[in-house]
Amino acid sequence: MKMAGMVEAATEVYVEIADPAWSGAGLGDLEGRVVACARAALAAAPRGTIPADRPAEIAVLLCDDARMARLNGAFRDKSGPTDVLSFPAGDEPRPEDPTIPVLLGDLAIAFGVSEREARAAGIPLGDHLSHLVVHGILHLLGFDHGTEAEAARMETLEIRVLAGLDVPDPYARLPAIPAPDAVKG
Repeated sequence: MKMAGMVEAATEVYVEIADPAWSGAGLGDLEGRVVACARAALAAAPRGTIPADRPAEIAVLLCDDARMARLNGAFRDKSGPTDVLSFPAGDEPRPEDPTIPVLLGDLAIAFGVSEREARAAGIPLGDHLSHLVVHGILHLLGFDHGTEAEAARMETLEIRVLAGLDVPDPYARLPAIPAPDAVKG
């Protein structure tokens, strides 16, 4: 998998594989894939979206559907699991010390929902995971798809980032896979 580029300041991407199904899915270097997708999305973000002069941190949780259902209920008041949730750090105060990383936020991605969506669309799970990571990172950076114009802007950026990772356009197969359901929280 090639990377689209690097962000100007160091960005740490922490990956927690909480559901062993992710590791057993035959996706190769799972952590490396998630980190590459996150960094590619960050590198493609418009200037000023992320701090260029400071290190930043993102955490990605690869979980099961049960844990995702709990998160979805707690933060969105919705029952059942979803594919991806984004939790932007928002307006958290930045540390005064420029060596202390700025927290951009967290992602959670559910294995069962993601695997079912990929199977239904006839695409590799790895490609779908890449899309969900990129989509979630863009939510952390303030992108949304609440209006047609916002959706068009976000999807165009997703397609460009994924192309740089050799992942086909996920929207070319619509309506098999709806846009990932991420939340700003």
